[in-house]
Amino acid sequence: MYDLAIIGGGPAGVAAGVYASRKRLKTVFVARDFGGQSTVSDGIENWIGTVKISGADLAKSLEAHLRAYAEDIVDIKAGETAESVTKAGQYFSVKTDVGTYEAKTVLVTAGSARRKLDAKGARELEHKGITYCASCDGPLFADSDVAVIGGGNAGFESAAQLLAYAKSVTLLNRSETFKADPVTVKRVLAHPNMKVIRGAEILEILGEKFVTGLVYQTKESGGPQKLAVTGIFVEIGSSPATDLLSGLVELTPYKQIIVDPKTQQTSQKGIWAAGDCTDGLYHQNNIAAGDAVKALEDIYLYLHAK
Repeated sequence: MYDLAIIGGGPAGVAAGVYASRKRLKTVFVARDFGGQSTVSDGIENWIGTVKISGADLAKSLEAHLRAYAEDIVDIKAGETAESVTKAGQYFSVKTDVGTYEAKTVLVTAGSARRKLDAKGARELEHKGITYCASCDGPLFADSDVAVIGGGNAGFESAAQLLAYAKSVTLLNRSETFKADPVTVKRVLAHPNMKVIRGAEILEILGEKFVTGLVYQTKESGGPQKLAVTGIFVEIGSSPATDLLSGLVELTPYKQIIVDPKTQQTSQKGIWAAGDCTDGLYHQNNIAAGDAVKALEDIYLYLHAK
């Protein structure tokens, strides 16, 4: 019986694992791999304390940090995928593709998977100009023409960040209307370097080794149109990895775990969550790590209140 089961090997999970070891909570750490979504980034410039680091090196650094403190306290189950979490009396059972572990508490930091562009050439140019994080990769496209795909708040906030670096930003939205807050839309569209294309269907991503442009069409375009850009920032939503909770906790309509922002507690007593799988307003590496530490502090108090 473990004190805690941590599910997920990104910044949130590793931060919690390090704190669990230092607080001497007997922990099972289940992670298919380390690093989270950032492993595909060529250069991360907003990981606090590190000027610039590749996603692959960040993953190695996270794993090394956890293993340095794990000792006999954190039992690392790397390469295992958590399949389900069930209530087992007063405790919880975490089933993986390898085995089953019982724990008094659970912290879910399983992250989410970005929805990908369904267009010719998109898969081949993934992370070769197609990216999913303006705050991470925006500076790499300084003085360049870039595109943002998606008309929700995430799309417009990404566009706002990119306008600080790029020569121009063109936002393409599938529908004629935007899901983003009207105030945000008005503010971003007021920028002289900002363009928008409504009702756009993305047909193809152009480029050989790197993105050179995209092909789209609208009802009014009279056929396919080319847009020359060197960067494409995709903001068409994500799919949180929350199916493993099998109805245990309350979710949003988008399947994000609803948490108390003060403690990261879920609706189920004994289960906490942090990072991209939650309904937190902002999703970034630093925020995920901080929220996981917050959760760990609360888990410690919960376990020692008994």
